[in-house]
Amino acid sequence: MTVAVTPNLARSNVVVVAGTDTSVGKTWVAAALARAIRSAGHSVVAVKLVETGCSPDRQPSEDGVILARAAGQTEPAEALIRLPAPLTPAPAAEREGLTIDFDDILLRVEGFAAGADVVLVEGSGGLLAPISWEWNLVDLAQALEARALVVGSDRLGTVSHALLTLSALELGGIPIAAVVLTPPGQSDGSTGTNAATIARLSGQTGIIEAPRETDPAQAAAAMAPLAKILLRR
Repeated sequence: MTVAVTPNLARSNVVVVAGTDTSVGKTWVAAALARAIRSAGHSVVAVKLVETGCSPDRQPSEDGVILARAAGQTEPAEALIRLPAPLTPAPAAEREGLTIDFDDILLRVEGFAAGADVVLVEGSGGLLAPISWEWNLVDLAQALEARALVVGSDRLGTVSHALLTLSALELGGIPIAAVVLTPPGQSDGSTGTNAATIARLSGQTGIIEAPRETDPAQAAAAMAPLAKILLRR
C-alpha cells in the first residue's frame, strides 16, 4: 500500500496531534514540541480539546495541564472540556448530558491561532475517536486547514494502526507534517523496525523515532528538528 502524502504543506499555523491509538505518547510529543518552539523564540499554544477521566479538581498530571505548562500559557490552563468518565469523548459527554459544540471549539482554536506562531491541538485517543457523535479530529483539521502530526508507539501492531491513520488523513485531504514513534513501555520484537516498515509501505519518509527521555529540556532538544519543520509556513 502506498499513501500519497504532502509533507510540510502548511495552509495554517495549526497542527493537530493525532494518535494511532490511545496511550501512544501524544502529550509527551506535543509538550516537547511546545518547549522546543518556545526555545526557538516563537510563540506557541498547546491545547487538549477534550480530556476524559478527570477528577473534579484540575490535576497537574492531566494532559491539558501538562501542555499548558510546556507552552507557558495561562489560557487555556487545562483541556477545553474536562469530563469524568474514562471513555471516548462522545459517550463521556453524553453520560454527563452535554453536547460538545464543534463551532465553539473551532472558534476557540481559531482565536488561539490568531495570536501564536504555532498551535498544537491534541486529540483524544486515536484519530477517528468521536469527539462528538457528529465529528472527529479529521473534521476539525479540515475546517482549520491544519496539518497533522501522527504519533504512534514503536511496538507490535503500530504498523497497521499507522497505515490506517495515514490513509484516513489522506482521504480527508489533511497534509502530514511528520510521523513520530515513541518508545513503548516494554519493547518487543518489532521495536526499532516499525519506522522502516511504515516508511516502505506508506511512502512517508523521515519518520522520527523519539528517544526515551523524561527530562523536559532534553525532550525539547530531541524534538527541536521537528519544531523547525512545523515553523515552516
